[in-house]
Amino acid sequence: MIARLSGSLAESVADHAVIDVGGVGYLVQASSRTLSALGPIGGAVMLFTEMQVREDAITLYGFGSAGERDWFRLLTSVQGVGGRVALAILSVLSPDELSRAVAGGDKAMVTRANGVGPKLAQRIVNELKDKVGAIPIGSAGSVAVAPPGGAAADALSALANLGFRPAEANAAVAAAQEDLGDGATLDALVRLALRKAAKS
Repeated sequence: MIARLSGSLAESVADHAVIDVGGVGYLVQASSRTLSALGPIGGAVMLFTEMQVREDAITLYGFGSAGERDWFRLLTSVQGVGGRVALAILSVLSPDELSRAVAGGDKAMVTRANGVGPKLAQRIVNELKDKVGAIPIGSAGSVAVAPPGGAAADALSALANLGFRPAEANAAVAAAQEDLGDGATLDALVRLALRKAAKS
């Protein structure tokens, strides 16, 4: 099972991206929300992933946050909701918005997604209403995307190896890079990022 990818962005189109990890390109299906936050080609990225194995295909789905991946898992547990429909929903609704829509029984919000009619939206709301409490609202509304290239990517990897969650590592390294500027050394970036992560 592939749970996470860290590498550089090799390609990004309307419905998927290719992440280069050590010379191997992983094609990852993703929501438009995640794809739009990936940054420039060649930039460093870290995505949470979910792999689905079927008789006719093995598909890797990518997410900018753990919350988005959790919602994908919940959505695809509903009959009639496959990976593409789940991504369509996550393209128009953030995890926080989806939590509110399901908790409030607002099927109209869910029907904003392509391919989701009123009956399917009602089923989603009904089946997931009792499960919404499993995902804390606000846990991962923001997309975790690594600052592009060089020392920043290495600093991000260093924090990940120390056990920081991707969202925490991204925020800390981005803040450190903003303070130190583009010419910062890896050592300086890691030290400042650790201080910033400790304060948050």
